[in-house]
Amino acid sequence: MGTVPMVESGEAKHMRFVILMGSPRKNGNTAALLTPFTETLLKAGHEVRRFDLYDLEIRGCEACRACQRDWSAPSCRIRDGMTEILDEVLKADRIVLATPIYSWYCTAPMKAALDRMVYALNKYYGDEKGPSIWAGKRLSAITTCGYRPEKGTDLFEEGMKRYAKHSGLVWQGLLCERHLGYKTVFMDEEKREHAEAFAQEIMK
Repeated sequence: MGTVPMVESGEAKHMRFVILMGSPRKNGNTAALLTPFTETLLKAGHEVRRFDLYDLEIRGCEACRACQRDWSAPSCRIRDGMTEILDEVLKADRIVLATPIYSWYCTAPMKAALDRMVYALNKYYGDEKGPSIWAGKRLSAITTCGYRPEKGTDLFEEGMKRYAKHSGLVWQGLLCERHLGYKTVFMDEEKREHAEAFAQEIMK
């Protein structure tokens, strides 16, 4: 199914994390940042479920509004890789988006997933306005880009702040790390420390 199975440390469970991984490169920069980030969560005893979006079929939202008829569940009529993701997001305490920045925004499967979630989990769009069924969950993001963060990931960060506010989610912030070029080494100790510190921050 293109997912990493549920994994957990031997310590007591505290929270459920769902990570949506939006990079096509399993050994790329975004994946490198996710390794120390995820290790930190597991060492603290949390559960982590990761979905590699490029391994799944995720169709774009068709705006059919079938999901708006049931206010108790996602109820998306499209049965694809998002079906399991929507169920896991509803069970999660924390949702983490991990994506490289392409054309100043997230990758295509991440955008499709975001569109599907905003409709299936926010019941605002039917004949009568319903609730957000994922309100109160915490959302954060990990990004990589080639430009300076303030010029590379700023539009995505602003979009996710608005996305969270619209959905009743709590925005916990964004970690962005820059790659200076294909002929340079991306991952280093400083980036590892940043990823570990970001994990510590969103566990609060």
